[in-house]
Amino acid sequence: MTNPTAAMLVIGDEILSGRTRDSNMHFLARQLTERGIMLGEVRIVSDDRERIVAALNDLRAGHDHVFTSGGIGPTHDDITADAVAAAFGVGLDIREDARAILAEHYTRTGLELNAARLRMARIPEGADLIENPVSAAPGFTLGNVHVMAGVPAVFEAMVASVLPRIAGGQALYSQSLTIQRGEGEIAADLATLAAEYPALSIGCYPFQRDGAFGATVVVRGVEKSAVDSALLRLSALFPEATA
Repeated sequence: MTNPTAAMLVIGDEILSGRTRDSNMHFLARQLTERGIMLGEVRIVSDDRERIVAALNDLRAGHDHVFTSGGIGPTHDDITADAVAAAFGVGLDIREDARAILAEHYTRTGLELNAARLRMARIPEGADLIENPVSAAPGFTLGNVHVMAGVPAVFEAMVASVLPRIAGGQALYSQSLTIQRGEGEIAADLATLAAEYPALSIGCYPFQRDGAFGATVVVRGVEKSAVDSALLRLSALFPEATA
């Protein structure tokens, strides 16, 4: 069985300007890995409708799932819903079930459901709502695109709502070894190991500590026996390596 693939589209000028540090990609990558869904691509685009539409259409054609973060709030620059509707060629309007969710939330909190907040009930035609237990305003799924908020606590809650709906694959198993040698010293042996185990992902991540170079080698795959075998080979090649 081939594991499903996914891409992520991060939307927002605040990310590209450096004002906000994105943590959602790291969270999503870990969650998808646990479900055996391969995150193969992440893009960041500005709050520009045409750029969002172009990126969405490209990513949804090339992956089983696309996860977006950002741009579904109450302000004028929250245009993700508009862009998703345009990408799919469907209408966009206030949905009564989304309005009801917001109305209940704002009544309970004693705040007004004004025109700005009502923007968050605008849902593309044919989409399914994504529950938001943190701040009520829903995300939505249309086709293979899952549209979620950019605020990390809300994004994480929405991911938890979405993932049970999605068919995963075989969970990835990983092991690592740290080798106190520079990449240039171990590259040839790693290439040989990778050729021996083509079904595995063998990554090399260099570091420098106390003036000395080293590398952590991470072996990943869906078959535990193959990962363990490759790790034994790696240990034999570099007996000084530590787990």
